[in-house]
Amino acid sequence: MENKKLTVLARIKAKAGREEEVLREILILIAPTRSEEGCINYDLHRSQDDPTLFCLYENWQSREVLDEHLATPYLQAFLGKSSELLAEPVDLSFWEMVS
Repeated sequence: MENKKLTVLARIKAKAGREEEVLREILILIAPTRSEEGCINYDLHRSQDDPTLFCLYENWQSREVLDEHLATPYLQAFLGKSSELLAEPVDLSFWEMVS
């Protein structure tokens, strides 16, 4: 399989009342993720309509480097807190640029 660049949209929904805690936890991920080899960008967005809703827009050199990111201790620590902080599981979707 060819190693193509990969875009990931990670939709994260905080439990009501836990929004700021979730924001702090996600912000902890930004610097180490951006320094990972193969990370092109890792940008956090927050919905203007729903303060519990966050989106990470990510671009990676390949699926292989994304898989390495998903196994990092700091991301696993965040995911370990997800049942406590999040209203639903993190929703990941995978995209490739076509134009």
